[in-house]
Amino acid sequence: MKKSLLALAVLGAYAGVASAQSSVTLYGTVDLNGRYVKQDVTSGESKRWSLGRDGINSSQLGFRGIEDLGGGLKAGFLLLSSVGADSGDIGAGQSATGSGKFWTRRATVSLFSNAGELRLGRDYTPTFWNNTIFDAFGTNGLGDSTGGVIQMPATTFVRADNSVGYHLPANIGGFYGQFMMAASEAGQAGQSSNNGRYLGGRVGFAAGPFDVAFAYAQQRTAGGVANTDQDTWNIGGSWDFGFLKLLGYYDHDKRDNTGKEDRWSISTVIPLGQGEIHLGYDESKLDLDQALVCVTPPGGGPCPGVTNKQKKFAATYQYNLSKRTAMYGTIALLDNGDQARASISPQGTGAVTGVSEFGGKSKGFELGIRHFF
Repeated sequence: MKKSLLALAVLGAYAGVASAQSSVTLYGTVDLNGRYVKQDVTSGESKRWSLGRDGINSSQLGFRGIEDLGGGLKAGFLLLSSVGADSGDIGAGQSATGSGKFWTRRATVSLFSNAGELRLGRDYTPTFWNNTIFDAFGTNGLGDSTGGVIQMPATTFVRADNSVGYHLPANIGGFYGQFMMAASEAGQAGQSSNNGRYLGGRVGFAAGPFDVAFAYAQQRTAGGVANTDQDTWNIGGSWDFGFLKLLGYYDHDKRDNTGKEDRWSISTVIPLGQGEIHLGYDESKLDLDQALVCVTPPGGGPCPGVTNKQKKFAATYQYNLSKRTAMYGTIALLDNGDQARASISPQGTGAVTGVSEFGGKSKGFELGIRHFF
């Protein structure tokens, strides 16, 4: 009996030590809104009311944990899923791909040391960060600087599956960096979001109100056009003046035997008491070597090239009821130029189903609530 009590006491003491060295946190976001979108169409419906999501933040459910291994070494994980709170779907952020993913946003395991972090799994790409960090709308909602503006999307844009990454340590005088290699495993089931190899990196410097970063990546498609390389580089920055924060980035994409696209965005956040105003202007210019859909000109000859410019304006007013809860309203307008017919509405969340006309405009607004937990 005494031996059993002693064993229980030892086990209890050991469990106490283990729990003191490790922790797991549950957290998340719910963001829903009433959304209205209207656009020029050649047939079908031209407008739609819907209950949208992710107006100013991404709805998500996350688990993260950390364990102190001693000697300056730690292990950790992060599992993050999209949440379609409008319908109750888990993994709703990518349900349209049919990939069957549950942890759609991030699923990684890491080792931390004084030399930095080694991270493996599904993670955000280095070239995506400048698009979202230096966007006053955080690539969310109708104000998203990439929404409806990108004309030459990269195969792997936001996240990469099967990745191995390295992050610089945080204590090197304001410098930071991320490097990633993602394997091409498109032949396996459920890998539709990572159709090719990705190699990229990002370096930056932040000090006080100033932040600037440069990123570069190359990827090769494993579907569609075989052995086609797409090179992406971008640079972004921000400066917090106190009375407003100014943000912006420039992004260049070039695809072998296809053409190139240049995008840029400038935006600002203006604090007003408990509220804040977000304003943004985005523009992209596409130069294709030839038309994607070719109708042979009279008399024969090659198809003409395509040059198209798209513009977008957006504004949000956000009122912070507390540190975790906010109400907001956003308006936005997308001008498709002459050769595009994109919608301003995120796909799968109240997008207009009509066939848009080339050169038409897409506009809308949303009123919503966001809550952190």
